Amino acid sequence: MAGKGKLIGIGVGPGDTELLTLKAAKVLETVPVIFSPKSSKEKDSIALSIVKPILEKRKDYKRLMIVAPIFPMIEDKDELEKVWTSASEMIAQYLDSGRDVAFITLGDSSIFSTYSYVQKKLIGKYEIETIPGITSFTACAATKNEALVEQNEILTIVPKIDDRLDEVLDYSDSIVLMKASRNTTKLEATIEEKNRPKEIYSVQNCTRENEKIIEGFSNEKPYLTTTIIKFKDD
Repeated sequence: MAGKGKLIGIGVGPGDTELLTLKAAKVLETVPVIFSPKSSKEKDSIALSIVKPILEKRKDYKRLMIVAPIFPMIEDKDELEKVWTSASEMIAQYLDSGRDVAFITLGDSSIFSTYSYVQKKLIGKYEIETIPGITSFTACAATKNEALVEQNEILTIVPKIDDRLDEVLDYSDSIVLMKASRNTTKLEATIEEKNRPKEIYSVQNCTRENEKIIEGFSNEKPYLTTTIIKFKDD
């Protein structure tokens, strides 16, 4: 892989720039190319807004290459495969020219991350380094000043509830509902009616200026909303 650049996946955390790891900040201070996917042309990248204070301190900021491919929020696997392939090919062009590329992603780089799809396509072809980040749900627990799990309790992280819901509710001590904006009224009612004592809280825009903690489920449900269910069995 001599002469080729390195791909660096960076988890940028939940929202607060100060929660970037020292290692992530160090890479962002020098890397020549930054990939910052966004969901549509009209929307700004939240991940980019998190790292921008770091980037703006660079002497070469105005010349910095920031690439913003569109990663649409769709579930069509064939269309998504085309998106991931296109992004991987784009990154490969920069890597082949000898430039390192940092792919920034919200939260942690290994948990429901857009980075993982290009990582799989490029692994073995280029040198790859992955830098972890603070997850939204650990940040939410810190904001609430409560532990997520203790001793032998089981934590379950759920991106979308399906027909496995009953098993999830029966065998988990704490549940993290990622992307809680997708929650349906039926889903919420099913969880609330479950015959186990529990605490439910949601955190909107965790660690950001407009952060908000809500007891129960969120009615507003902005994109950056995480719901945590803690069962209180004896």
